[in-house]
Amino acid sequence: MIQANGIEKSFGTLKVLKGLDFSVEAAEVVSIMGASGAGKSTLLQILGTLSTPDAGSLIIDGVDVLKLKGDKLAEFRNKRIGFVFQFHHLLPEFTALENVMIPAFIAGRSKKDAEQAATQLLNDLGLGERLTHKPSELSGGEQQRVAIARALINKPAVLFADEPSGNLDSKTKEELHKLFFELRDKYGQTIIIVTHDPDLAKMCDRELYMVDGNFV
Repeated sequence: MIQANGIEKSFGTLKVLKGLDFSVEAAEVVSIMGASGAGKSTLLQILGTLSTPDAGSLIIDGVDVLKLKGDKLAEFRNKRIGFVFQFHHLLPEFTALENVMIPAFIAGRSKKDAEQAATQLLNDLGLGERLTHKPSELSGGEQQRVAIARALINKPAVLFADEPSGNLDSKTKEELHKLFFELRDKYGQTIIIVTHDPDLAKMCDRELYMVDGNFV
């Protein structure tokens, strides 16, 4: 699903990624751990096409994404990649259902299609009773599940999660961790998780650890 080779990235004189190689199979759940400053988030931004490496190659779902520019890259990101962050970034003026529908609209899907897909996802994530609630009316765990539904609405090839449970209490965190594996089992979802949480990392198919811009 992902094949990255020789990935390098510098910011000024600071070399953050140092010729890193990384591959993930379809429907695999992989965790990436490491101290702050190891390069985890930089790698995730490159894999998620939000940032471009200085050197290296990156194939995602059979597509050489480093050759995509402008609208083609934006379209690939919208349809083939999902993001979940520590802070859910839901739009406060919209309901849960409307927040989830937004990427589908960007992808050019009809209102009926987007609404059906968003409703199904929210039901699957246990939020069927919360469709018309705005983010301020939802708990932290519910907001994060809305953000996951939003990330999945266009059936992405890969779901990237950056510290997804970092702001949640222990019970909600445990529920969210289980959810990732339910998503893999139900949708065949490939998931890459950057985390400081050893319990979540241990649940994954593979645990990778970064030190100074490379895996050890």
